[in-house]
Amino acid sequence: MTADFTIIPAALADADAIAAIYAPYVLHGTATWEIDPPDAREMAARMNKVLGRGWPWLVARSGNGEVLGFAYSGQLGERAGYRFSCENSIYLRSDRRGQGIGTALLAELIRASEACGFRQMIALIAGTEPGSVSLHAKAGFQPAGHLKSAGRKRGQWIDLLYMQRPLGPGDTAPPPEEPK
Repeated sequence: MTADFTIIPAALADADAIAAIYAPYVLHGTATWEIDPPDAREMAARMNKVLGRGWPWLVARSGNGEVLGFAYSGQLGERAGYRFSCENSIYLRSDRRGQGIGTALLAELIRASEACGFRQMIALIAGTEPGSVSLHAKAGFQPAGHLKSAGRKRGQWIDLLYMQRPLGPGDTAPPPEEPK
């Protein structure tokens, strides 16, 4: 079966569609611990921060141009020592789950993050999201930690699961330069 979507770099013009995809996760789910959904303007600012640092922000686009999902990665922490580790995020339109879009987005995000020089990718996954755990495991992520009741949303305590995957040579060789 031929995919009815393509994975391409996001553009700021996608901020409206990205905000619309993300809003139900904020309002009705526990995959993200934000309480108020960001509007398109805030989403564009977040995109600018990621893209401005040279990191990947991707969209899955249907044949007719609709944004079906998005994924991005950025440095795990602000301090220089995190230079070679990134955190990933991936969200799909609810009517497009289970169609291979998440798998394709994550595979391309891994490739693009390696191209940015990242050596480790970390996924922070709400314990209420077994589908995300499965998606990441299929892509080679391994469990790396479990924080019990690390967050609270929608009247419940939520565990935080860490999964990790090496990128490129991972930690088998030093990077071309040390963090500055």
